[in-house]
Amino acid sequence: MTEISLREITKDSLISFLRMKVHPEQEKFVATNGSSIAQAHYSDDAWYRGIYAGDEPVGFVMLEIIPAKDVYYVWRYMIAAEHQRKGYGRAAMAHVIEHIRSLPNAKKITLSHVEGNDEAGGLYKSVGFEYTGEIDEGEVIMELQL
Repeated sequence: MTEISLREITKDSLISFLRMKVHPEQEKFVATNGSSIAQAHYSDDAWYRGIYAGDEPVGFVMLEIIPAKDVYYVWRYMIAAEHQRKGYGRAAMAHVIEHIRSLPNAKKITLSHVEGNDEAGGLYKSVGFEYTGEIDEGEVIMELQL
């Protein structure tokens, strides 16, 4: 498989990420990258990166990180429609997990997904996340103990 990496989004790469889309039936499950990047610019706790396969942008990840409160939350995660089912999502999530492991006080990672988004749930389970049984505003909560 092509080398997967997480890289800063720059003014030169921004358009690629703004144009990315998931499959039409998945649009109800995830915000657009444009919305996410805009939110990140107004949050002191957001960390976001482009997901690359080699030199090709293939996805987006945004975290909420608040070490003082032990908050390490996968806020947004997407792989563009044409790049799904190639193993990029799982490989990139491994990089996300390793990044969080390197941060102070990181004991667990939390994320959520819209109820009914079984593909996302399956991906997250495959890298070790488990359902907590909690639901928040229609999203099921998952955790990974580090």
